[in-house]
Amino acid sequence: MTEKFRSAIIPGSFDPVTIGHLDMIERAAAIFDTVYVTALHNAEKKGSMFTGEEKLHMLNLAIAHLENVACCIDNGMTATFAKAHHAVIVKGVRNSMDFDYEMGMYGINRAAENIETIFIPAKQEHMHISSSFIREMLRYHHDFRGAVPDPVYQYLTTEWSSADT
Repeated sequence: MTEKFRSAIIPGSFDPVTIGHLDMIERAAAIFDTVYVTALHNAEKKGSMFTGEEKLHMLNLAIAHLENVACCIDNGMTATFAKAHHAVIVKGVRNSMDFDYEMGMYGINRAAENIETIFIPAKQEHMHISSSFIREMLRYHHDFRGAVPDPVYQYLTTEWSSADT
């Protein structure tokens, strides 16, 4: 018999959080009673621009309007966090490369802790947006308004950019 889940975990590097991430978080929040968004350190992803604390701050800015969503930093295994919180893993996919990668992660999480994974496809208008795109726009001082949630844009273009110089 399949277990029913009332909670979800959305893990990611969120370096930084994008409007695509926020859309997926909002869609999960409409389905589940509780959603945990965990900013993870991914050793396979090179070139992280933001600290864990900065990622957490931006996530909290982005989800302030969602009462059933909590953000945290987690450096452990996603499946272990999900099991401890009796949660299913929710992952967004933009394309076949994302899907192939996430299917591999599904296998690992399923084998490690018998955790279910649900895939949410990205909306068409968000498919081209990625955290690496935002980091490039920041590095070269190009406008990225509309690609991140408005409070995150304000943070990145005022507080963070002045602290970085």
